[in-house]
Amino acid sequence: MIIHKSHSKTDLIDLINDLDIDITHSHQDNKKMIQDKIKLYLINNKGSQLIDNFYNLKNIDGLNQYLVNKNPKKVLSIKEKNNVMLIAKHIIAYCKDNYNLNNSKYDTIKELQDDMDFIKQFGDIPSVRRCCKLMNIDTKFPKKTFVPYLSPQVQKELNDKYGKINPVQPILTIRRSTPDNPVIVYFD
Repeated sequence: MIIHKSHSKTDLIDLINDLDIDITHSHQDNKKMIQDKIKLYLINNKGSQLIDNFYNLKNIDGLNQYLVNKNPKKVLSIKEKNNVMLIAKHIIAYCKDNYNLNNSKYDTIKELQDDMDFIKQFGDIPSVRRCCKLMNIDTKFPKKTFVPYLSPQVQKELNDKYGKINPVQPILTIRRSTPDNPVIVYFD
């Protein structure tokens, strides 16, 4: 079995941690060492079931197929990703210029919408998510027209990131002073 080269060291470590696989690794291990440990685990645990996960892998055979195939998160080559980033850059410039077509590279709304429809499928790229957010504010289009496609892994990362942030609302309490009590200011 050969693990596809599109799976990076970080992807493999995330896979081990997310699937709660009993593989001991350190961050000092290189990609080859982690691949060898995963291969050994797959050989020793053929037919075993996996815990519920967002990869939708049920057993070791499914994990084996996942690792042999190209990483679904890496659907773009460097050249294609640069093209998507360039389109996103033009759209962000259009949005920053108060949604004015005259000062953008676009001649018509249709061209702009075609580019947005093309790049929204690559929602794992932060610039694409930003484009979609800015374009959903544009009054020329109905609300929530541009919803980026996110892979389950990126969706989980975003949920973890923004789920932990609790907005803090400072509360000020002031009590008037009396002769026997000085002024007290509380921040809760």
